[in-house]
Amino acid sequence: MTSFYSLIRSCQTDWDHYIQHEFIQQLGKGILDRACFQHYLKQDYLFLINFSRVWGLAVYKSHDITEIRQSLNSLKTIAEVELDLHVEYCKKWRITENELKTLTEAKANTDYTQFVLDVGLNGDILDLHIVLAPCLIGYGMIANWLRKQHWYDAKNNPYTSWIKMYISKAFQQTMQNEIAWIDQRLLNIDTSRFEQLTTIFKQATQLEANFWQMGLDRSF
Repeated sequence: MTSFYSLIRSCQTDWDHYIQHEFIQQLGKGILDRACFQHYLKQDYLFLINFSRVWGLAVYKSHDITEIRQSLNSLKTIAEVELDLHVEYCKKWRITENELKTLTEAKANTDYTQFVLDVGLNGDILDLHIVLAPCLIGYGMIANWLRKQHWYDAKNNPYTSWIKMYISKAFQQTMQNEIAWIDQRLLNIDTSRFEQLTTIFKQATQLEANFWQMGLDRSF
C-alpha cells in the first residue's frame, strides 16, 4: 500500500543525507559554529515568508471548505505566529529584526523556494503538500533522530532550544496529522501519479539538504 513512507523509500539515500546532514550532526553535538547557525536562522526567516505564500496558494488549490480552512489555518499560523516567534528567537542569537528585513537571499534558499512555488502554481493540493513534506515532516523526524543518537547532549548544547521546538508534543502531533493527510490521499493513486509525486518529493528533499549545506558553508 502506498503511503508517505513509500515516498521516503523511493529516495532513501537522499532522505538520509537530509536527515543526517553534517549541519544536523554538528548541531546535535553542540559543536556547530555559531555563525553557521545564525546564517541558517536568517535565511530561514526569508523561507518562512515564502512558506506563507505557498499556503496562500494552498487555499486557492483546496477542493472543499475543510481543505480551505486547513490551508488558511496554516497560512495564519506562519504569518501571525511563527514569523513573530522566529524574530524573537533570532534576537536571542543577536540577530536584530532590522537585519532580517534587509537580508540578501542565498541561492540555496532561492532555488528551494522557487521550486516549491512552481510546484504549488502548476500542481494540485496534493503536489503542494508533497513538496512541503520534507520541511513539515522532516524537521520532526530530524529531532527524533537526534534524540536517539548516543552522542546527543541535551544538557550542554546551545542548540537544545531549537531541537525542543521540533520534539514538542504540538509539533509532533502536527507532523503526524500531515502524514495521515498524505497517506489518505495516496491510497487510490496509480503508479504513474505516484512516480510524479516521488520526483517532486526527491527534489524537495535534495533542496532541503542544500539548505543545511548553505548554513554550514555560510554561502549566498
